[in-house]
Amino acid sequence: MNWIAIYPEILLLVLACVVMLVDLFVKDAQHRVSYWLTLLGLVGLGVLCGLYYASGMQQFAMARALIVDPMAMLLKLFTVIATAVTLVYSRRYAQDRGMWGGELFSLVLLSLLGQFIMISGNNLLTIYLGLELLSLALYALVALRRDHTQSTEAAMKYFVLGALASGFLLYGMSMLYGATGTLDLVTIFRMIAVEPINRAVLVLGVVFIVAGLAFKLGAVPFHMWIPDVYQGAPTAVVLMVGAAPKLAAFAMAIRLLVEGMFPLAMDWQGMLVVLAVLSIGLGNLAAIAQTNFKRMLAYSTIAQIGFVLLALLSGMLNGNGLSASTAYSGAMFYMVIYVLTTLGTFGVILLLAREGFEAEDIRDFAGLAKTDPWMAGVMTFLLFSLAGIPPFAGFYAKLEVLTILFNTGRVWLVVYAVILSVIGAYYYIRMVKVMYFDSPTTLSATRARGAGGARALLSLNGLAVLFLGLMPGGLMTLCYQAIANTLH
Repeated sequence: MNWIAIYPEILLLVLACVVMLVDLFVKDAQHRVSYWLTLLGLVGLGVLCGLYYASGMQQFAMARALIVDPMAMLLKLFTVIATAVTLVYSRRYAQDRGMWGGELFSLVLLSLLGQFIMISGNNLLTIYLGLELLSLALYALVALRRDHTQSTEAAMKYFVLGALASGFLLYGMSMLYGATGTLDLVTIFRMIAVEPINRAVLVLGVVFIVAGLAFKLGAVPFHMWIPDVYQGAPTAVVLMVGAAPKLAAFAMAIRLLVEGMFPLAMDWQGMLVVLAVLSIGLGNLAAIAQTNFKRMLAYSTIAQIGFVLLALLSGMLNGNGLSASTAYSGAMFYMVIYVLTTLGTFGVILLLAREGFEAEDIRDFAGLAKTDPWMAGVMTFLLFSLAGIPPFAGFYAKLEVLTILFNTGRVWLVVYAVILSVIGAYYYIRMVKVMYFDSPTTLSATRARGAGGARALLSLNGLAVLFLGLMPGGLMTLCYQAIANTLH
């Protein structure tokens, strides 16, 4: 047993248990001790992941069921940062709605543990167990506001559809196991590459695995849960569902499709083409018709995931995988920028919300530039980044993906993605128009609430989107080195 490789997971599990016990015995209506203990634990965890990444560690653990490599440690570091930022943004919102307490902290930490296991999974069963740990924690978080009908409804939809997607994934994994006789991804890769195996069984297994991955990522036609969960769940929980877990889902896609089934890339890339085209098209067109801002962001998420899929389907061309590192690092860069922007947009909603006012309709942002110019400016940065307008990070992320796609010769896909992105820019610019040119309503005519720390962090969030658009090279290099070192 290689204990050093799994110290982050051990620390996270201990932290979740300690926070649960401390919150039970320390009587504090504001749960300050539990909150700060959670944040300090996440800081320590982030430092540990950073040290592991800097060391270049590449080791197996638990009989090769888990792997520690540069991609795993970098993604774990990003998920820890995203989780900590989410808790800071959510503090006032959750307190006003009676959700702030030990159960929230423990569920968030357990969901993060599930993400860690997914990111480091080197075994079909390990990846599935990590996914289920993440999913069960998120189901409970969505339903945490027990007296709220919409939250309960969203949790039920998420649970039913999530169980269906887990069934798809598990069935695909069982077919892969049946064809190869092993659960180890490295062994599966080698057997598919060099041994004659029943190809029909393998391809059928790939179909079900891609379907399960598409649900977790939120790609069309497996997207039905996203708009309902985003609109019905408490905004703080939406951020816990829509930010850090996306990084884990990306890692799961790389582990399964690339490290396990890359010899079958010509089969699953064709499926990803269909998913990407549908996601970009439906996501951008449906978002235009939305009046609820959270629901609009849900369809925006679907469109953004379509771009990630465009990069994922560019790793192999005509049996040549030399461009794999460039393609998958582009997808990773895009996903990191998307998560950073999502944190900011929902952070603004959380700080604008107050007791009895959710700040989730587009009209709730009317005249924000007059009542809170700085918050309107931060939101404008984030919306322009999502739209892919220079000089913000989203523009460079889209440009990187389109360049990678163009180099594969799929010019029609590049043209399609550009046209839909131009159409989709409308609903982002509409929000900017509402903030700057509409008159404030009675409900929207207030400044954002929240502790100075949350407001300062949100400001840094917005400035980071601008900085990474002007100087993307550092993060892009990190992503490329992590992917290249992992794959090689």
